[in-house]
Amino acid sequence: MQSSVVKRSIVVAGHKTSVSLEDAFWKMLKKIAAVRDVTLSDLVASIDASREHANLSSAIRLFVLDFCRDQLNAQIAARKAAENDLRNPAGAPDQRTFDKENKCLGALFA
Repeated sequence: MQSSVVKRSIVVAGHKTSVSLEDAFWKMLKKIAAVRDVTLSDLVASIDASREHANLSSAIRLFVLDFCRDQLNAQIAARKAAENDLRNPAGAPDQRTFDKENKCLGALFA
């Protein structure tokens, strides 16, 4: 059985290094970089600079997981707020707000 973990080379802060990541994490990392409008190398460098773990590959996995968790929590909070606003309609977000959030999440998880 072949491992789904792939070793990839990347330049971080001017130094070539490699990370071993599953394809799903690599793809999501690239999408996060695109959403933040930064290069993949810059994103990995920021993860590297702020990591609390010895292993860069693990730090990247945790970063991606945290990003996805934050996006999901934001969407849940927005829906709860909308439900509360439906009970009290003053200032309730319109459907376009949810469409925009869903489009962003859909692009990340596609």
